[in-house]
Amino acid sequence: MNLAMAKERIVTLRFVETSDVHGCFFPYDFITREQKQGSMARVSSYVNRLRGQYGSNVILLENGDILQGQPTCYYYNYVDTAEANIAAQVVNYLRYDAATIGNHDVETGHAVYDKWVKEVACPMLGANVMDARTGRCYLQPYLMLQREGVKIAVIGMLTPAISNWLTTDLWSGLRFDNMVASARECMAYVQEHEKPDVVVGLFHSGKEGGITTDEYEEDASLKVAYDVPGFDIIFFGHDHTRHSSLVRNRMGKDVLCLDPANNALTVAEATIELTLKDDKVVSRKATGSLTDVCAEPIDEDFMTHFAPQIAKVNTFVNKQIGTFSETIHTRDCFFDSSAFNDFILNMQLQITGADVAFNAPLSFDATIKKGPVCVGDMFNLYKYENQLYVMRMTGQEIRKHLEMSYDLWVNTMRSADDHLLLLSEKTVGDQQRMGFKNLSFNFDSAAGIDYEVNVTKPDGEKVRILQMSDGRPFDENRWYHVAVNSYRGNGGGELLTRGAGIPRDSLSSRIVWRSERDQRYHLMQEIEKEGTVVPQANNNWRFVPEAWVKPAAAKDRKLLYKE
Repeated sequence: MNLAMAKERIVTLRFVETSDVHGCFFPYDFITREQKQGSMARVSSYVNRLRGQYGSNVILLENGDILQGQPTCYYYNYVDTAEANIAAQVVNYLRYDAATIGNHDVETGHAVYDKWVKEVACPMLGANVMDARTGRCYLQPYLMLQREGVKIAVIGMLTPAISNWLTTDLWSGLRFDNMVASARECMAYVQEHEKPDVVVGLFHSGKEGGITTDEYEEDASLKVAYDVPGFDIIFFGHDHTRHSSLVRNRMGKDVLCLDPANNALTVAEATIELTLKDDKVVSRKATGSLTDVCAEPIDEDFMTHFAPQIAKVNTFVNKQIGTFSETIHTRDCFFDSSAFNDFILNMQLQITGADVAFNAPLSFDATIKKGPVCVGDMFNLYKYENQLYVMRMTGQEIRKHLEMSYDLWVNTMRSADDHLLLLSEKTVGDQQRMGFKNLSFNFDSAAGIDYEVNVTKPDGEKVRILQMSDGRPFDENRWYHVAVNSYRGNGGGELLTRGAGIPRDSLSSRIVWRSERDQRYHLMQEIEKEGTVVPQANNNWRFVPEAWVKPAAAKDRKLLYKE
């Protein structure tokens, strides 16, 4: 008998990642009150089946942005704060091995995410999430696991672009370091001190690009894969875009890179087969896939376990707060002054007393129906937990802000046959862009001023502000109070910085008022005060020339919405 052959064995590990779940725990949408595809209830069934096949060699990883998106999250983040956060309860029920934190998790504020981190049973990883005072990791930088004698290191990281979106009080005392530098440092330590057989990255950061500064890139997952040798597999997320590829790193080794996108519709899976000789890895082969879980059966044990929590959330979302006299749609926002967006803009002006308000549609195709409006509808009206700010801006800065917005939004038409909107075939089905070339939550329009957008003019010259909406002259040299959400006010989308030309380090000094609660809360308060609201388009702005715009808008609307 050949003893050397007798000591050779094969170990198969199966990794499963969820990312950007955004509160999709149950197969029911508490906003639309309709059945929901995907959800953690189906992920649970899928993982249970894998565990039946692979046992403890299934390693389950959660990659952040789990605390925001459905009323379920809002209820346990801000209403029923005494009970363990529902996101922690779900992660613990599914017995995750490790998790990371996402930017929308940080957006909930220290009180929420610090509590959640403590309640989650598995380690919360963040090698580049630092305690600014001590310079040490605020979260555990990496996790070591062992399966059948194989040592596995999981290194977690978060996109460092937090300061571009979130006010500093939400992440006070923290610092978010460059991902490549942090990965390199953590990899060197892990390899020296832990000597792992397999190294896995778990990054809440997109594929590539995004916001780029001298200090960091927002989406750096592929850059880490190339620049930091040692990773076998990198699971990532944040950009809501399905991805599966092999990246050949600078040492000539392949790194499997996977992103399951969002809303628990898909999981990313990696299978790594290791050949061990005398308990040392002599060869490895990693393969990956993206698995749609929408056809999976609902885990009824999961649903039974969470029945009390579901009942509480249903009671919360079904409370009536007012009545809408008209049905409103976000799809109207992209083609003209619309009742949906203008209702929010007018509420912003009413709440703050500002001169001008900016807002962009936060959903591609949301509807608030005529009739009773409940708490759940408010998550369709306003998707995110942004605060509301009032900022000082000059008239010129207001115009330049709008110039950048419409440059991202609309095409420069050279004939009546051109598209009105700036579209891209590459983003059809992309859960963030939905056929637009750019992100539609940066398509700001304004209330408080009357203006035209001439789509035949070049970028930077499309917007002509005619007057204040109350008839007063508009003065580019005058200072105005402008209502914006906190994402925009902190520099999100770069409309205030790259667009209006306000230095990033001056943004905070421009803020003259901040809401104590999120904007959705304040909108809800206003609706409750009024009882019955009549949402109507302000018709304070329009695309010109109409002879070109109207047929182009109809064509693009049919293309996007199949109307």
